[in-house]
Amino acid sequence: MAEYLQESNQPLPHNSVRLVDGTSLCSGRLEVKSDQSNQWWSSVCEADFDLQDAEVVCRELGCGAPSVLQGGLYGEVEAPMWTKEFQCGGHESALLDCRSSGSARNTCSPGKAVGLTCSEPDDVRLVGGDSRCAGTLELKHQGDWRPGSHSDWTLKAAAVVCRDLDCGFAVSVGEREESSNRPVWWINPNCVQSGSALRECVTSHSSSYILDLTCSDSVRLVDGTSLCSGRLEVKSDQSNQWWSSVCEADFDQQDAEVVCRELGCGAPSVLQGGLYGEVEAPMWTKEFQCGGHESALLDCRSSGSARNTCSPGKAVGLTCSEPDDIRLVGGDSRCAGTLELKHQGDWRPVGYSDWTLKEAAVVCRDLDCGSAVSVRHREESSNRPVWWINSDCIQSGSALRECATSRSSRYILDLTCSDSVRLVDGTSLCSGRLEVKSDQSNQWWSSVCEADFDQQDAEVVCRELGCGAPSVLQGALYGEAEAPMWTKEFQCGGNESALLDCRSSGSARNTCSPGKAVGLTCSEPDDVRLVGGDSRCAGTLELKLQGNWRPGSHSDWTLKEAAVACRDLDCGSAVSVGRREESSFRPAWWINSKCVQSGSALRVCATSGSSPHILDLTCSDSVRLVDGTSLCSGRLEVKSDQSNQWWSSVCEADFDQQDAEVVCRELGCGAPSVLQGGLYGEVEAPMWTKEFQCGGHESALLDCRSSGSARNTCSPGKAVGLTCSEPDDVRLVGGDSRCAGTLELKHQGDWRPVGNSDWTLKEAAVLCRDLDCGSAVSVGRRKESSNRPVWWINSDCVQSGSALRECVRSDSSRYILDLTCSDSVRLVDGTSLCSGRLEVKSDQSNQWWSSVCEADFDQQDAEVVCRELGCGAPSVLQGALYGEVEAPMWTKEFQCGGHESALLDCRSSGSARNTCSPGKAVGLTCSEPDDVRLVGGDSRCAGTLELKHQRDWRPVSHSDWTLKEAAVVCRDLDCGSAVSVGWREESSDRPVWRIKSDYVQSGSALRECVTSSSSRYILDLTCSDLLVLPNISVSSSMDGVSEAQQQGFQVFRGSIFTISCSIQPQYPGGSFQLTFTSTNTAHNYTQPAVNHSAHFLFPAAEPAHQGSYGCVYQVYVFFHNFSSESRLLPLTVLSVPTVLIIRLAVLPLTLLLLLVTAALYFYCKASRGQKLDTQENIELHYYNLGVPAAEGGPTEEEGAQGAE
Repeated sequence: MAEYLQESNQPLPHNSVRLVDGTSLCSGRLEVKSDQSNQWWSSVCEADFDLQDAEVVCRELGCGAPSVLQGGLYGEVEAPMWTKEFQCGGHESALLDCRSSGSARNTCSPGKAVGLTCSEPDDVRLVGGDSRCAGTLELKHQGDWRPGSHSDWTLKAAAVVCRDLDCGFAVSVGEREESSNRPVWWINPNCVQSGSALRECVTSHSSSYILDLTCSDSVRLVDGTSLCSGRLEVKSDQSNQWWSSVCEADFDQQDAEVVCRELGCGAPSVLQGGLYGEVEAPMWTKEFQCGGHESALLDCRSSGSARNTCSPGKAVGLTCSEPDDIRLVGGDSRCAGTLELKHQGDWRPVGYSDWTLKEAAVVCRDLDCGSAVSVRHREESSNRPVWWINSDCIQSGSALRECATSRSSRYILDLTCSDSVRLVDGTSLCSGRLEVKSDQSNQWWSSVCEADFDQQDAEVVCRELGCGAPSVLQGALYGEAEAPMWTKEFQCGGNESALLDCRSSGSARNTCSPGKAVGLTCSEPDDVRLVGGDSRCAGTLELKLQGNWRPGSHSDWTLKEAAVACRDLDCGSAVSVGRREESSFRPAWWINSKCVQSGSALRVCATSGSSPHILDLTCSDSVRLVDGTSLCSGRLEVKSDQSNQWWSSVCEADFDQQDAEVVCRELGCGAPSVLQGGLYGEVEAPMWTKEFQCGGHESALLDCRSSGSARNTCSPGKAVGLTCSEPDDVRLVGGDSRCAGTLELKHQGDWRPVGNSDWTLKEAAVLCRDLDCGSAVSVGRRKESSNRPVWWINSDCVQSGSALRECVRSDSSRYILDLTCSDSVRLVDGTSLCSGRLEVKSDQSNQWWSSVCEADFDQQDAEVVCRELGCGAPSVLQGALYGEVEAPMWTKEFQCGGHESALLDCRSSGSARNTCSPGKAVGLTCSEPDDVRLVGGDSRCAGTLELKHQRDWRPVSHSDWTLKEAAVVCRDLDCGSAVSVGWREESSDRPVWRIKSDYVQSGSALRECVTSSSSRYILDLTCSDLLVLPNISVSSSMDGVSEAQQQGFQVFRGSIFTISCSIQPQYPGGSFQLTFTSTNTAHNYTQPAVNHSAHFLFPAAEPAHQGSYGCVYQVYVFFHNFSSESRLLPLTVLSVPTVLIIRLAVLPLTLLLLLVTAALYFYCKASRGQKLDTQENIELHYYNLGVPAAEGGPTEEEGAQGAE
């Protein structure tokens, strides 16, 4: 029996839609692609797209409802435009399932490409708590609800979740440990705080530590400067689903006390209308009448009648003080001891990590103590629960409780603050306006009058604060203050240990002139030295901190940090940094290199630790270059202990090229490149008064002869400025040319290989440039049998533009860095390693890099260059594309066949070309190589991510990849959007490529972000275009079977035909949708897939069946709907008279042949009936396609009868 099927109204996503150039995965310019009609992604015209269409797109992409729809919102594009109007009902699951206009639209005004912002999906929740705003954080990702986990979540990250849930203020973040690991979503808090959606910051993981969050559910402060300040908003589920601002007239101090307490903040400090901006949101319409003791604002009484009016600019703005949740215990005063924090109702000590005096200063200020004096740690016998406070978070200005996470540790933090003296508003911990506080006479910090304070008093203050001797004492040096003035005169002898130990005048002083508040600058203490070396400017770095001399230690010190120590020691330029390993651990000061480079004093950057690795430094003791752009450039200064204790500039007339050669050599730099008076500024410092007369071979400037009589004059603007080249201290050895091999660096007179860490092609490009080689081609590493001394070069330092030797530290490793640069071709000034202005160099004919004239270079030449540089095929070849240059031009024409492996292997013209028009230097953009794939999945768009780099296919290791990075891969593979990121653990480590996620996010090509590594954790990705394309074919009772063809297929009216859909086996189940479109109608019909195919039978062809057919395969896998669609099959229905006319035009006009033709026709009719009789056991599917039967064609009932 025939089965009557209704038109399908459950179409499936086509994965042919994307949003590009947006700020998140759910925003951007809309682009559409259909395999049937267009192989290109096309933008959509604003006039052809409305809100119902937008709802379909947002749903298809797994996003929330559309929030913004606007032409040109995400830029204009010259890409092709989609030429039909979408007519969605809003319920479809994919945009290409919607009806569209029957005729093509050919025009679209500029600036009208659809830009769309979808809200984030409803995929986060808090479960198991007392309300929907408290409990375990769970995230739905890839169709899977899992708890969230991460060790570094703070209230800052929690605030993002609370906002996404439309809850109030973040109150607490907790971490609980379960009995065993379970699948979790690892949510990167830094990614969350950057403004990315939660689902973009997720990686799959397993952990026993689960995140619990608590948000307020009815009160929040918005648009403030901290979690405890902002415009007050209230929401009650009983009366209002919206957050409402509160009118100033309906809210008082007692109400504010309740709000601040509810949010876990301190007492209210500021309550003012319009303090944090005005808002057009609805206003709360009742007056709060709190007693001040309530635990929540909505527990307070309110006026019985609704208030309907509130003056503009009167929305309540509230600032709560930070809670009294921090203390120092067990010390000699309230300003010294173990740091404890009350967080989430729990007092715990703070665990010691990398705190310095900078972080301690914040605590001292919050405790209303004085300046930070010391930071140290003590080790307990076992781990205990602690609060771990992120130092970077504190430095950003956030409150301590916003920076706390729950941990366990045995290392506990102890701090000491001064309790009665501090310097405020200064440029360092040893400078500022002096303030004094005495618990006996005054609870307020008071400034000191200049007339009541002298040099001996200043010496006591500087000593009390752990600083050096006073260098500047001046009224109002660090601003004036309206704070109360100290009313007695200090009378220190200079030997006291604290200012309040000094005598003071017996009677109170009542007046102090304005602008006379004491400002004091203490020098940095004499607490750093170099010992055990050949001079006071060389040896082991030691630091005196908290009265204790210890050696300095840190793993990543370079010449940059050493330069700070040399300056503090009043030595010259930094010459070398070494690290020696002692036989056992010893107490040391761990000196944070980033802190040092920020300009802070060494003691401010030191933390207590222990290490066997000790820092050795060498500074020059009589020569330095200051105010330059690198360690090898600046204004020359000289000092001699015999004749002058001051650094002196040198007069240009007293210094020549041979003298410069000696200075550059002494400082470990290369040959002098620029010698010019006033090059690095003028200075009023004393001038060196003798003329240097070096021979050029001396090892130090002061070893040179000088004039016998002193020179007393030097013209202004003539202080010697010197630029030395970087030393010739880098090479590639053991390779096929000077531009390939093991990277070796000569540093401190010692040639060593460079240890491999995280170098990529980006860092290699710097090295290739320094070697005057071409572009970077490969970065590799090899493993030796044992550790050996190496130079470790910090990749971030190299990327910052610093010279290699400034980024070096001593280390040992068995992993050695190998590089390959091209030796005769490079692309410069481009946007990537595969684009730029072409330059060529040949050692035979030319030692200079030369640009190439556009007339001497064609597409085949470009193919050779791109291949030589490890890039893909050339995509753009144009003169002056990457700027013009005055460098020499290459003077011959290249004549490549396109198959050569290097440009200089190509033939060239026999005679030299002497001219080239301006603006014609070849600019070349090569595509990125086809070096990424997904393998082991059921399609080319799913599976293990593999990368071909240095001719080696390896999987990519999982680290911190999220959907953001995966989106780049899916785009590069032309596989649509990123759907999921996962990882799997193999039984053992294997060679992998590790891809730096921050490099990928910066827009760099994948191969530029790669480092060689080994790991057992392998990255798996799934992109939206997961499925292979289905096949469509048609068979007729008269013409047999035909695959889909460009010209289509023809059937006779009244004949039986079947359209078959099939797909290569990938996943079980699924269904096929047969799509039909004609000039005035469109229909979709669905059948389940059986053995990966479905057959749609039409018992009698009619004119209404004429149109285009397509097969769409749909299946649900990986917690997502996927589909793919075949090419379109045009089908034409021919009537019998038309066939006869064609045959009469071709065959002889004889009656016999006409009779034969008629007989054949009726024979075919009879055969068709017999064929139907033999298939009674086959279930037939008849489609009327929802259109009226043509004249003479069967109705739906007639068709059914014919099929029985």
